[in-house]
This record gives sequence, C-alpha cells and structure tokens, in this order.
Amino acid sequence: MKRITIWKKRISIGVLCTLLVSSLSGCGNASKENGKESDTEKTETAQMSESEEAGDTEGKETETAQVQEITDRMDKTETTDDGTVRKELTAVEFVKLMGNGINLGNTMEAYGRAVYGTSKEAATYETYWGQPVTTREMIEGMKAAGFDSLRIPIAWTNAMDYEDGDYTIKETYLDRVEEIIDYARGCGMYVVINDHWDGSWWGMFGSKTPETRDKAMEMYVSMWEQIAERYKDYSDYLVFESANEELGDRLNDIDVCEDSGSLSQNECYEITNLINQTFVDTIRASGGNNEQRFLLIAGYNTDIAHTCDNRFVMPKDTAEKKLIVSVHYYTPWSYCGTASAENWGTKGNYEEQNRLLGDMQKFTKQGYGVIIGEYAVMTNQDGSLKDNTCDFITNFLDNCDAYGYCPMLWDCSNFFVRKELKMNDEALAELYLERSYSAQSVLAEEDIIKAAKDRMEASYANAPEKFELQVDLDALGTAMAWIMFSSEDWNSTYSAGDVYDPTSKTAGLEAVDVEIKEAGTYTVSLDFTKTEAGFANGIGFAALAVGNGELLFPEYVIEIKEFLINGEPYELTAKPYTSSDDGKCTRVNIYNGWVSGVPLDARCADGDTSEASAIIVDKEELKHIETIEITFAYMPL
Repeated sequence: MKRITIWKKRISIGVLCTLLVSSLSGCGNASKENGKESDTEKTETAQMSESEEAGDTEGKETETAQVQEITDRMDKTETTDDGTVRKELTAVEFVKLMGNGINLGNTMEAYGRAVYGTSKEAATYETYWGQPVTTREMIEGMKAAGFDSLRIPIAWTNAMDYEDGDYTIKETYLDRVEEIIDYARGCGMYVVINDHWDGSWWGMFGSKTPETRDKAMEMYVSMWEQIAERYKDYSDYLVFESANEELGDRLNDIDVCEDSGSLSQNECYEITNLINQTFVDTIRASGGNNEQRFLLIAGYNTDIAHTCDNRFVMPKDTAEKKLIVSVHYYTPWSYCGTASAENWGTKGNYEEQNRLLGDMQKFTKQGYGVIIGEYAVMTNQDGSLKDNTCDFITNFLDNCDAYGYCPMLWDCSNFFVRKELKMNDEALAELYLERSYSAQSVLAEEDIIKAAKDRMEASYANAPEKFELQVDLDALGTAMAWIMFSSEDWNSTYSAGDVYDPTSKTAGLEAVDVEIKEAGTYTVSLDFTKTEAGFANGIGFAALAVGNGELLFPEYVIEIKEFLINGEPYELTAKPYTSSDDGKCTRVNIYNGWVSGVPLDARCADGDTSEASAIIVDKEELKHIETIEITFAYMPL
C-alpha cells in the first residue's frame, strides 16, 4: 500500500498501491475481496494528502523534544535479554509460546527518506507517519493488555544510501531498533523484526537489467549481514523475518525501478524462493545465536492461497525445525480494510475464515511454525469498532488456538492507543486478556484446542445465512455499472472499491460507465491511451461491477457477451460467476488473485458454478492494455 488511515502501512499482497485512509493494513504482501488487499487499499479510497503524509506542524516542538530525548539516551540502553537459545525447541512448539502478538505499526517502517534523506536521527523517521515516539511504557502497556509478542516493522533504507552503492545502515538507526527490542525483552515479550516495504526498493529484483537485479541481491544480503551481526547475541526470543508482503507480485513494483514489471508469476515464485533461501543462508552463516535462531519466512504475497501453492517452497536449513512461515489475514478485504462492508458473521464468512486458516496446516504438518503476521478490522471514522469486530477476532483467535498459530494484530494506535496506554474498547480488551499466554498457560493444551473448536462449531451453527439489510431503496439512487481496475504496477486505477467512485482514477483515463435501470444488455469500457504511460501495464485486479445491484436487482446475474482488449476479441480463460463482496455491489471478478475459491453466494445463468473462477483472463497475455470493452447481459435468474 502506500499509506493507510487506520493503518497507513504499505501492504503488498500482490498489492495495489494506495492506502487506506481511515482506520486500520502489511503490507501490505500479502490475504485480502474487493480484490482483498487490493482494490481499495490500492486504489485511492482515501489517500492521505501530502501534508498529512509529512505530518502536521502542531505539536512539533513536543515531538522534537521527544526525538532529542531518545537520541540522548541511545547509548544508555541496557537489555535484560540473557542470550538463551533453546536448541531442542521446535518451530511448532516455539510459536505456541509466542501467545498473542501485536505490531508496532507505522513506526520504524515509516518511510521518510524522500523528505529527510538518510541523515536524520532515527526517531525523526519513527514519527513521520503520525505515531508518537515509542516509549518503554507503551510496550509494557501492550504486554499488560495481553500481548505476548511484538512485531517491529522496519524500513532500513531510511538509514542507507543504497542508490550510491553504500549499503551501510547507520549506527543510530540500529541503536534505536535495539532500544525498542530491549523495551519488549524487558517485559518478557517475543520480538520479530523485518524489512517492511521500505520504499519499494524490492522492485529492483524485477528489473530488466541484470546489473540492477544483482545489486538488489547484494543489498539484501548486506542488509541482513549487518542486522544479523548486530543482534546475534540476543536469545531466540528475537526472530528475524525475511520480508513483509513484498515477496511475490511486488517484485514487479516500479516505484524506484522504472524498468521493473516484466516478471511472470512463475518467475516471481522462483525469485521469492531464492530470496528466502538466501535469507536463511545469510543468517546461519553469521554465527553466534543466529545458527539456531528461529527464522520467519515470508509467504508469497503473505497470502494464504498463494503461499499454499506448490510453487512456494520453504528454504532448506542447516538448523533443524527452526523455520516459521508468515502469512497475513484481511479477508474479506471489504470488511477488514474498507468501509464498504459493515458486517461480518454469516455462515459464508465463518466458512471462509475457517477454511483459509485451516489450509495453513499444510505447514504445521511438515514441522513449520505458522505466524499470522498481520490481521485486523478497520475501525470506524470515530475510532469505534465496526459491528461484529469481536466476533471476527474471536473466531480468528479460535482458529489460531485450534491449529497452534501465533496471531499478530496490525495496530497503529487504533486498538491499543499508545498515548493513553490502553485498549480503545472494553470488550476487545477483555478478549485479549483472556487469550494471553499467561491466562491460557494454566490450561491443558488439549482443553484449549477443544474449547476453540467447540466455539467455532457453535459460532458457525448460530450464524445467519445472510444479513437482512435495512435499506431505503428510494434513497439509493441508481445502479451504475463500471469496470473496477488496477494495473499490475498499480499505476493505472479506476474505482476499484465496491462503492462506485468515478473520481478515483488515474489522470487521463477515460471510462464509459452505464446506469442500469432494467434487465438488458450494456457496454462499459476503459481507455488508457491518454494517461501519462498511454497504456495499463498488465492487470493486478479487475472486476465488472454494478453498484447497488444486490439491493435494486436482487438475484440478477451478469453474463459477459463480448470482451475486447485493444479493440480485439479476447477469449476468456475460465467461466465467470456473479457474486457480491459486501451484500450491495454485484460483481464479476475478472482477475482477483486474492479469492481462493468460489464463494457461497456465487451464481451463474446456467446454475453451474463448479468450473467458475475469480480469474477469467491470463494476465501474462495482457501486459500492454490500451483499452478494455465489455458487453454484458444483466438479467434475473
């Protein structure tokens, strides 16, 4: 992502490049069905203004004093970490000991080097995305709130002149990260550190220039050699993570590497596997406790379906049973990451969550630990929880208890308010205290698993088939049909959220949208020829949508009659289906890589969804798109 409101994190799950501005994710690479972590996040649902991004001037004097205070005491930090390594402990056992985790979001990964360069004090970058300077009391407060582990997302190139070939991380930045690690270790927390989006330098791996690809690997190795050397004496309570959501489709990012973007998905898998293997080899070769340290391997896009794909291969390791796999969970994205879906908790919602999280047993059965490195439900604009947030999180934590995963909440002071040192909701606060390691450690493991599965079964049994929406149909206005779109490099977008917004588009893009008043045949189109690039660079996400279609035309289906690319007929590669992500907007997914199966509400004109798919085009054939035109029939079943 580019920034988010609740999150303001750069998510990557194949990632659409925008930022949620409202309240939540990661990365974001991430699992996410507006395109899951795709449409809105990456289409500017509410993009932050430059002034917001750089931070308001109000309170700057206070922040400056805090920054100076951090800087002055940097060399006085002491650690309570004893350097212990539990050689016989396996990754599966280790993850269970990690309990519940939380992210220190929008803090050390806040990317300010474009404004500040690389010479500022570390805490200057730390506050760039609007979070307060991290204090020991904040971390202790997280621990007291029921969080046993802390994930610290980090942008190391804030302190690295890598464009000039200098991969040295400035000492003060390493010092500040160490200080925060020590805050967490001082109160007994496990700690995960990674390289998190980091200005999207990862697109260098997808460059057409071999020298640039080689530099990317040199930089990656040098980065981790320095990190590994600096922190090698820490106990195995410190975990290194190979990336965030960048390993996968993000290797095609063009933010800092304009000749990137040509890798096929198979090539992205191959390079992802190579980077992860290089990560393991680099850490193990650094010696000390790193020879046995637990290592967290970023899954493909950190998306469950993509990571469970057999093309993703866990690295080989000289240490035995010390590898953990990381995925993220923001499904459905319309509920977790945008305002388009207000409720969660139908039988279909529970079935989807249980199925996806159950799929990660593929790794635990092979002896790998599983960490869900990010999950969350965006808060409302006033900071309150969305309806059913506690239901979503309860069932999510039940799955983690049942299968032995460590869940790590993505938080940017939306749930644990750092300046107030407390959770923002009493029910949520009680839930996390009940699920803390200290609370559950007095119970037998088999009892924890049984209780979790019993709750999951009861929740599913009591869930409604669907929510009855109370809607004033007369106030809805019209049903508009359009093509949701985000290019593979996320530089060409058009109204990719479930709410029709023709202003959310790339400059120069021309769209033909149509109002649906009755059953009939309609044509919609997108023209990219007048954009700066003159074309869309592939497809990252696309869907044919009818806003308010589920409400104004319930049980209607969309049947594609003609699909033109650059004026030429294109033969669809799979059977499309009609569904809804939020109970309001009707859609046919054209390319949605975040949907791992046909949803329960899917429908086709012939009644057969067995061969239907959320991917009905071959994006490897569609690298240069000047125009898209779709003619479709809209009709009742």
